Amino acid sequence: MEKRNTFNVLFYLKKHRINNFGEAPIYLRISVNSKRVEMSMHLNIEERYWNSKAGKAMGTSKKNKDINSYLDSTRSTLFEHYKYLRETGNPITPTAIKNAYLGIEPEEDKGISVLELFQEHNDKIKALVNIDYSPETHERYETSLRHTKNFIKQKYNRDDLYFSELDHEFIVDYEIYFKTVRKCAHNTTMKYIKNFKKIIRLAITTGHLDKDPFANFKMRLKKVDRGFLSDEELNTLINKKFHTMRLEQVRDCFVFSCFTGLAHSDLKLLTCDNLVIGTDDQYWIKTHRKKTCNSVSIPVFPVTQRLIDKYKDHEICVNKNVLLPVLSNQKMNAYLKEIADVCGIDMNLTSHIARHTFATTVTLNNNVSIESVSKMLGHSSINMTKIYARMLDKRVANDTNHLHDKFDIAI
Repeated sequence: MEKRNTFNVLFYLKKHRINNFGEAPIYLRISVNSKRVEMSMHLNIEERYWNSKAGKAMGTSKKNKDINSYLDSTRSTLFEHYKYLRETGNPITPTAIKNAYLGIEPEEDKGISVLELFQEHNDKIKALVNIDYSPETHERYETSLRHTKNFIKQKYNRDDLYFSELDHEFIVDYEIYFKTVRKCAHNTTMKYIKNFKKIIRLAITTGHLDKDPFANFKMRLKKVDRGFLSDEELNTLINKKFHTMRLEQVRDCFVFSCFTGLAHSDLKLLTCDNLVIGTDDQYWIKTHRKKTCNSVSIPVFPVTQRLIDKYKDHEICVNKNVLLPVLSNQKMNAYLKEIADVCGIDMNLTSHIARHTFATTVTLNNNVSIESVSKMLGHSSINMTKIYARMLDKRVANDTNHLHDKFDIAI
């Protein structure tokens, strides 16, 4: 049986590109089997005169009638090109139909393009959101796709490239683009490159690429000391009296993370169901990390218990069945900067600093074994925990005090 293609033509407005006359440009999207290309129709119309569901102009003005006539003619022509490609046995792709419409001679078949495979990958991720992937993962790849598209346009003045055109120089220039044009730090740049490398591996696996352009490219992350709160700073934060409820709530959520090691995304999801009586007849927090799905078991310390009790009747906690009224990460980080100023803490305080504080100040430097800390942080290996492990001078002093009287020298 002949495989049927899902071919679709859509006209839509790019509403974020309003011109000085209050009009938005009309764009064409050609889709074939979930792959698509877009192009401008070089027509503009006010949004109030546009029927987005029908993909056409509304009203009886001559301008709007002319627009609809032109769009109908374009649609008809595109279907004719699609029909011709199908009847002649040529590959049916959005690009092939677009080129036929524009009168561009078909090039030698070079297989799927870079951005087409990237979009295909992202569409599959989207289909598995909340199953195998989080919405944040899908958004991360969509952001990477947009940056890759912009890089190709700026560097090559083209809308897309084929995998056969990629080489080591492409990867080097890709890195430079993020560090110069996008003003990204080194580690952020490496994360974007890592996302693109996955598309390269996919192209190799599916036979679209023979030679790996990453073959001689070394991806190295720079060690970044994110910082942590000392005993004194943590106590200052805990005991600080705030006159605004929003700062107090953010402080309390941050302190809760300092004594549990939970990342913001995990803290936000905590419910009463995560409180479990352990074998020691004490309360424990048992959950799974959103990022890795690794299980986490954390004893409930008196500090965390008091915070749980403090917010058990809070309106947000009751309505959403959560332990704490946790704000979005963006808002929380904004308020934490204000809190740091109020408390005299000279640090770029963020929600993730709490996780480092738990690992360093609260646990490791109070003689909790790195194995236990690793388990509480939800790490899959001790090596991951070592990133958080910093030995404070106070801990070194305590560990070496007995040596002062043991060794001496006569001079």
